[in-house]
Amino acid sequence: MSTVVETRYASSPEAVKKYDTTELRNEFLISNLMQKGKVNLTYSHYDRYIAGSAVPEEPLKLETIDPLKAEYFLERRELGIINVGANGSVEVDGTTYVLQHKDALYIGKGTKEVIFKSDEAKKPAQYYLNSAPAHTHYPTKKVSLAEANKLELGSLETANHRTVNQMIIGGVVTTCQLQMGMTELKTGSVWNTMPAHVHDRRMEVYFYLDIPEGQSVCHFMGQPQETRHIWMQNHEAVISPPWSIHCGSGTSNYTFIWGMAGENLDYGDMDVAKITDLK
Repeated sequence: MSTVVETRYASSPEAVKKYDTTELRNEFLISNLMQKGKVNLTYSHYDRYIAGSAVPEEPLKLETIDPLKAEYFLERRELGIINVGANGSVEVDGTTYVLQHKDALYIGKGTKEVIFKSDEAKKPAQYYLNSAPAHTHYPTKKVSLAEANKLELGSLETANHRTVNQMIIGGVVTTCQLQMGMTELKTGSVWNTMPAHVHDRRMEVYFYLDIPEGQSVCHFMGQPQETRHIWMQNHEAVISPPWSIHCGSGTSNYTFIWGMAGENLDYGDMDVAKITDLK
């Protein structure tokens, strides 16, 4: 079988305070991504969000999964894709979209067939997938990295100089609730999303990539006054509940893909936690 799915249930902040390292990683870390020849999916009960991957050596079809109780995967969902591997293409109900490295694709509700392909089996595309429930159909749209809305944030002096590439977001793509983008840290910068924040109106998933061999990223989560951390490796993702901060610091610069879903599409809707108030 080419599709593997895992379900994660929601956890309260009071429960998470008592988790040890193993429990914390079991609940929030997604470490089975980018396996050749497979579609790997994690279904989270936070906003019914799905994060996963598809790495096609031969064409891979996006199949429905039991938690959806749907005839096809996108019957009541929308999907965002970012290719973090070699060049490939995604066939959407018979129309082919070419996705080069770090290109994105939004696919709307009601799409019946999605097929992932690689240009070369020995150098496959690596598709990172995010999906959220959707109430209406919006058109499929490709967004290249060059077409993303770019924000320059932070500074080298505070070790957080970064480019935020807004890709599947209002003003670039019309969606029901899904938002995705990619943040690239500059050489010499290691902190992402600092100052940290929470947004109780939506949850988020981070996927880390471009981490050099032998290096790691320490991802911080939890309530601002009760933080926890998870050490992350390349091509691992982490679920961030609505009540949790989400930021990280690496032993080198790196890139991460953020994906969000919830009731508010305002990117700036966040409650900032002062750096000096974090505990």
